[in-house]
Amino acid sequence: MISDDRLKQLFERHDYLTHALANPDGISSDDFVKLSREFAELGPVVEAASALTDARLELVELEEMAADGADTDMKALAEEELSTLKARLPAMERSLSLQLLPKDAADERSAILEIRAGTGGDEAALFAGDLYRMYEKYAERQGWKLDLAEASPADVGGFKEVVATISGKGVFARLKFESGVHRVQRVPVTESGGRIHTSAATVAVLPEAENVDIDIQDSDIRIDTMRSSGAGGQHVNTTDSAVRITHLPTGIVVTQSEKSQHRNREKAMQILRARLYDLEREKAASDRAADRKAQVGSGDRSERIRTYNFPQARVTDHRIGLTLHKLEQILAGDALDEIIDALITEDQARRLAAMETAV
Repeated sequence: MISDDRLKQLFERHDYLTHALANPDGISSDDFVKLSREFAELGPVVEAASALTDARLELVELEEMAADGADTDMKALAEEELSTLKARLPAMERSLSLQLLPKDAADERSAILEIRAGTGGDEAALFAGDLYRMYEKYAERQGWKLDLAEASPADVGGFKEVVATISGKGVFARLKFESGVHRVQRVPVTESGGRIHTSAATVAVLPEAENVDIDIQDSDIRIDTMRSSGAGGQHVNTTDSAVRITHLPTGIVVTQSEKSQHRNREKAMQILRARLYDLEREKAASDRAADRKAQVGSGDRSERIRTYNFPQARVTDHRIGLTLHKLEQILAGDALDEIIDALITEDQARRLAAMETAV
């Protein structure tokens, strides 16, 4: 149960922000932007807190009316309304509690999607292609923009590795639980005996980093230009447009090979910044190892999180024990929300329980 003191703190903070934004003298432009963002985020929370406060006051009044036996008609009416209100209160409490959960600062950001074929040879590359198309279709249904950043196609189809940027509001919040090992069980096209093979692909979803998050020193990177790989032609033969950036302290290498060298450098820096930001987040998360146990999975790229079984047309997410017999719909991006929503709900439930235990 959310205490009255906690509600009071919310109202006081909202009043402070209202006053500060109405009287911005002495507030720097950066601080004004931060306060404005906090004010906008706090608005719906305060609205829910006000509704809960009003409901609690109404509850006290109805209980007093129901306890007063002087007017039997009024008593009956109060008891009826009291029953309805008591049924509504838990949902109001839970809704506000969810809004009060600590937010991941990266949730509202765009993301970098990386998919790599794992064990399974050609079949793993084909599966990596299936996963890429699944996220491509899902992004389209969400109204996000997906841009292919780098790809290493396999000879048989699919990808050895593929990297894409997904731009939109709340992309990372929806996709962050997709990181991990995705496993497929199916009969490969090349299998004459009809035996089921198991292959895997690794998915990594990284929040897009802003310039203020990661400061990359010029002395920490080496930039090499190369001839673009492709079908050939005069342009490819005469222009060194491909860019490879090596981050010397970590050894991270990012390559981009479109026609525009300027665009290649820009994209490569964007991906490098996201990977370095992810390293910083992982380091911070490892420092909070106890807290990570309360999350849905560890987010470890080596953790098997989901199995796509073609013979049985089912998809199982092993972290929450959810099985859906909707393999085609999920790979088409239509039913992926059912898994994502379940993961988010489980994460919220665990964090709520942890918060209540701490209190």
